[in-house]
Amino acid sequence: MDTLSQLKNELQDEYQTTRKFFEIFPEGKNDYAPHEKSMKMMPLATHIAEVFGWADTMLKTSDLDFANTDYQPKKLSTREDLLKVLDENYKLSNEALSNATEDDLSQSWALKNNGHELAKWSKYGSIRHSLNQATHHRAQLGVYYRLNNIPLPGSYGPSADYQGF
Repeated sequence: MDTLSQLKNELQDEYQTTRKFFEIFPEGKNDYAPHEKSMKMMPLATHIAEVFGWADTMLKTSDLDFANTDYQPKKLSTREDLLKVLDENYKLSNEALSNATEDDLSQSWALKNNGHELAKWSKYGSIRHSLNQATHHRAQLGVYYRLNNIPLPGSYGPSADYQGF
């Protein structure tokens, strides 16, 4: 089985769907949240854009330790910024997958906090998890759009707003 080509195809499909959602990101709604416990719209979309770079990180490292990193989420403010970060991160992950081997996917990758292991997968499993994250959070963004009367593009087929693929 050619797992790498399947991951690349899935990454590309999710990227193209996410790009459709970002192309209609509403200006002036960055701070919208449907509930006090919900992320605001722009930070949620920014997180989705950043998830597309995770495969690159996962293939080049063995873990991410939240307590021992200087990582801070990006602070984006425009649709153009979102599209740029999405495109850059997709390109990084696509290239990383192109340069990886099937054996690379069986190595371990973990999330940690100050050395304490929170979760551990094979690199294949971690990349699959990141693709699931992108899908999950894009669905959340779709709810935000719906609550703001923004027509939804199709994801895996037509939407109630657009009958075409």
